[in-house]
Amino acid sequence: MVNKAYQFRLYPTKEQEQLLVKTFGCVRFVYNKMLEERIQIYEKFKDDKEALKKQTFPTPAKYKKEFPWLKEVDSLALANAQLNLQKAFQNFFSGRAGFPKFKNRKAKQSYTTNVVNGNIQLSDGYIKLPKLKWVKFKQHREIPAHHIIKACTITKTKTGKYYVSILTEHEHQPVPKEIQTVVGLDFSMNTLYVDSEGKRANYPRFYRQALEKLAKEQRILSRRKKGSNRWHKQRLKIAKLHEKMANQRKDFLHKESHQLAKLYDCVVIEDLNMKGMSQVLNFGKSVHDNGWGMFTTFLQYKLEEQGKKLIKIDKWFPSSKTCSCCGQVKESLSLSERTFRCECGFESDRDVNAAINIKHEGMKRLAIA
Repeated sequence: MVNKAYQFRLYPTKEQEQLLVKTFGCVRFVYNKMLEERIQIYEKFKDDKEALKKQTFPTPAKYKKEFPWLKEVDSLALANAQLNLQKAFQNFFSGRAGFPKFKNRKAKQSYTTNVVNGNIQLSDGYIKLPKLKWVKFKQHREIPAHHIIKACTITKTKTGKYYVSILTEHEHQPVPKEIQTVVGLDFSMNTLYVDSEGKRANYPRFYRQALEKLAKEQRILSRRKKGSNRWHKQRLKIAKLHEKMANQRKDFLHKESHQLAKLYDCVVIEDLNMKGMSQVLNFGKSVHDNGWGMFTTFLQYKLEEQGKKLIKIDKWFPSSKTCSCCGQVKESLSLSERTFRCECGFESDRDVNAAINIKHEGMKRLAIA
């Protein structure tokens, strides 16, 4: 079974909007109360792992007697807050994440509810959600009939827009495709990537384009009295700018990854540590503007859906220093050298040479070189 999510814009009424805001607050409240109690238990028994395992942890039902207003919202949303907290602790104990933190009002406003006895349904531009009943939404594409709805996550953005992400489950076993066309991609700070055929993605760098306008709006915000009506209006302007940039970036990355997944049977990339690159090389703005991590995620699932492959080679593979013609490896190559020259007489654009080497390394993995 395969999971797939579909996101749509919600248009709640004023009454439904009030209930949504109340649900976000209740989910945050319950999460923080359970975390507070779990921290007390953890501090008491952290030196005795066996005793810690035997402890019973609080559930949302415990707080409903003391705080009866919790009964006004979707109980499944509160139950999912408990599951999220359990997952956060599991990640902490396994070393995958830091210690769970309390949520504040500035955190992402969202909650998840599950399908139980047909409580979630779709009909003629409306979606039925627990407690909210029928909410208007913009269904810009159909959910296939064989997809079974499992859960819904409702989110409020910083600009005050509401979205519902519908998680579905369906049977899908992609037939492995015979690999005939392979391409290598070398990460490029300016253009997102350069492929082994010499083509560049020509990423528009949306953040850099909006930087001047963003700085101007932020200066205006700094002169407003915090909490005033004019301050809130200006904050909304900045939030809309950020949201527009994020949407532009996501749209571009979806289209690029779709095109690559359509043209090639296998795509080879380097397994890069983007966080480390942004910190060590002081390329933070450029790295985050490109969205390379998001791009590779999109590319991977789009290839897998068609039975195709994404191969990630070791980040220490000397793709830039290796001659794609004779295989000789240079001892050093500075970032300022944009043309690769080899003793064998081969000369090429540095990024294109690296992309060809990445492709060759991927083909070795596939044993088709």
